[in-house]
Amino acid sequence: MTETEKAQFIEMNLMIAKRLEIKGIVQGVGFRPFVFRLAIRHGLTGEVANTSAGVSVRIEGQSMQIEAFCADIVRKKPPLAHITEISEYPETVNGFDNFSITESKTDRNRSTLISPDVSICDECLKEMSDPENRRYRYPFINCTDCGPRYSIISDIPYDRPDTTMRHFKMCRQCQSEYDNPGNRRFHAQPNACEVCGPRVFLCDNTRTGIQTDQPVEKAAELLRQGYILAVKGLGGFHLAADAENHKAVVRLRKRKHREEKPFALMSHSIALICCYAHIRPAEESLLLSHQRPIVILRKKEPNCLSDAVSPRNRYFGVMLPYTPLHYLLLGQNRFMALVMTSGNRSEEPIVSDNEEAFSRLSGIADYFLIHNRDIFVRSDDSIVRSEEAETSNTIRFIRRSRGYVPMPIFLKRAYPQILACGAEMKNTVCLTKGNQAFLSQHIGDLQHSETYSFFTQTISHIRRILDIHPQVIAYDLHPDYLSTRYAQEQQNMRQIPVQHHHAHIMSCMAENQAQTPVIGLAFDGTGYGTDGNLWGGEVLLAETEQFRRIAHLSYIPMPGGAAAIKEPWRMAISYLYSTFGDEMWNLNLPVLKEIEEKKIKFLIEMIRKKIASPLTSSMGRLFDGIAGIMGIRSHVSFEGQAAAELEMLADENTDSVYDCEQISGDIRIIPFQPIIRGVTEDMQKRISLPEISTKFHNTLIRLFSELCEIAGKENGVKQAALSGGVFQNPILSSGLTQALEQKGFQVFTHTRVPPNDGGISLGQALIAAGKVENEE
Repeated sequence: MTETEKAQFIEMNLMIAKRLEIKGIVQGVGFRPFVFRLAIRHGLTGEVANTSAGVSVRIEGQSMQIEAFCADIVRKKPPLAHITEISEYPETVNGFDNFSITESKTDRNRSTLISPDVSICDECLKEMSDPENRRYRYPFINCTDCGPRYSIISDIPYDRPDTTMRHFKMCRQCQSEYDNPGNRRFHAQPNACEVCGPRVFLCDNTRTGIQTDQPVEKAAELLRQGYILAVKGLGGFHLAADAENHKAVVRLRKRKHREEKPFALMSHSIALICCYAHIRPAEESLLLSHQRPIVILRKKEPNCLSDAVSPRNRYFGVMLPYTPLHYLLLGQNRFMALVMTSGNRSEEPIVSDNEEAFSRLSGIADYFLIHNRDIFVRSDDSIVRSEEAETSNTIRFIRRSRGYVPMPIFLKRAYPQILACGAEMKNTVCLTKGNQAFLSQHIGDLQHSETYSFFTQTISHIRRILDIHPQVIAYDLHPDYLSTRYAQEQQNMRQIPVQHHHAHIMSCMAENQAQTPVIGLAFDGTGYGTDGNLWGGEVLLAETEQFRRIAHLSYIPMPGGAAAIKEPWRMAISYLYSTFGDEMWNLNLPVLKEIEEKKIKFLIEMIRKKIASPLTSSMGRLFDGIAGIMGIRSHVSFEGQAAAELEMLADENTDSVYDCEQISGDIRIIPFQPIIRGVTEDMQKRISLPEISTKFHNTLIRLFSELCEIAGKENGVKQAALSGGVFQNPILSSGLTQALEQKGFQVFTHTRVPPNDGGISLGQALIAAGKVENEE
């Protein structure tokens, strides 16, 4: 052996010590037990502990063994773990006798990531179904690979005393599992059983307990009889009804004051879902993922479910069970599907507390299936759809909440700590720390005191649990948003207003870690513009700190303001009158027959005299107007209903388009009149509604792809970003993406946050951070 080889041999076999600081989602996912077993396997000694920043490992052994151990941490990490950073530091050899899991260490630097709530795993599901297992049919079975996380944690490090499980002392057997490194429940914080853990109770809506040894079985029986149940889940309550029982579904709609908005469904298995909906492979993967979102699926026609589940809609929103309680309630083939809609009164946040449930839901639910494990953080179900492209399937978030939050959006670099307050509708908040943006769960529409309280509680919880101390607060320009008023009340923070559509585009760029400038298409229902008008059909040349409006749909009066959102006939008349004037009365259109003449004349007077008729360039209002002209919808019961039904009609195989034009200038104006004339002429010719809808979509795709091409050449930009609620429309989203790519553009779309206002706080945060950095 040469001297060099001897030196290498000695170095490889020399006893050394290292300290590893591991960051990411490494708490509540079985990471310490994994490290423990890995160290034993490699013959190493030391200790592992949770810290406020993640997991700390002190390790001693031969250099070669430690090197292999470190490689295995990354390569073999638990399935729910997500490592963002591993730092290695040399240490003095202390001579540990063994390897152990030690007490958690708390310090000032809180930077650990918290795992989202996770659906029940196959192993726990198998045990729950085994009559010989001591957890047979136990509704709260879990292990380190599954169960509640974010919804039960009150502080970090993630240890049982800092969760809502602190009220349940483990029995001898559960404690033995918890202490055994070889057990799947080793340091599983929600570990429990029938003897020592949470329990389920059944009550009627007067809070009177139902005497039964099998509350879940009795609840299922009541559902079969047509009763409505409030069921406490993981992040809040659901309102449940048998989806095949038409009377029960109609009764639920009436009591909840939810006229037509689709109800979410839950079925026991993929096989049952296939009985009433079409499932593509990408959709099946989403349904089976441990996040268990609601997935938008195409209906099978005919199907066995009540027509009242999703009226006048081609789609169902469907999820698989994600808690043991759900599986027990649904049974193997007990129900084809249950309606599982959010447990709240219209426009209020989801109910999460037992007393709150009895108070708020007793007028809706006949019975309550509750339990005594508290929900610390309420969270609605997430909603996604899989958009099929020519070469791939892309996930599109409609609502990002349970199962995904609080997993951060990773940014391209570190930014200052910012609090962004979001918009009024579909509100979320965002806090940044380093290169991570923490987008909150869905909060809702900030139009009620209960939702506003949820908004402020969410901000306080995220700030505390993630140790974020922002000195800057970003908010929407609209002066009347409650989120704006909240921001302006924070006197100890620098306040930065952000234009709504600029935030949309930067949200898209942030999640894609893309560089600016970019040509941004921001299409939505409404957003406060820098000129005081309501924008929404915008083409922006956008950079992080600033933007320039380079084109937009021409302004149109919005008679009645917010009333026009709920009554699309108002926008139909506004577009018709602005296009045809008094000649409008000679047209043979459904809207002119359905709406009383005196109402129409009164509306025209409002437009003429500019009374309560703000100007808007909104793409969402254009969709509403077209839907009204075509007779699809004169009134809506939920936001975007008219636009969605117009989109669902478009299935004709045609390349035809309507005439369209652009008016050049410093800011290009896109007149709507040629499109309105084209649609109206086709209506007079009795062209089918599907063909008209298809032509309208084709027109927008051609018009804006050509406009981007012109703007791209003028400004030397070959990147485009699509954002705003209108891009939940898969025809427009995929069509524009394809058309722009054919013109040589790199196109950015949303795949990690919603394109609607649920993602806007991310863009606000990025813009505010950019402005602060630019000034510094």
